[in-house]
Amino acid sequence: MLRLAVVFVVIALLAALLGFGSVASYSFEGARIFAFIFIVLAVLSFIGGRYRRQGS
Repeated sequence: MLRLAVVFVVIALLAALLGFGSVASYSFEGARIFAFIFIVLAVLSFIGGRYRRQGS
């Protein structure tokens, strides 16, 4: 997920430099969505890992 977010940010930066505003906007929104999903999954993974270790 984080890799996809970085790819979308790079696409957004390149599109903004070349003057494609709408492509840059959509790419940046995609990067924000993937970064948010990454953060949510990382937090859930850390919480799940903590409970799994305590239960064993």
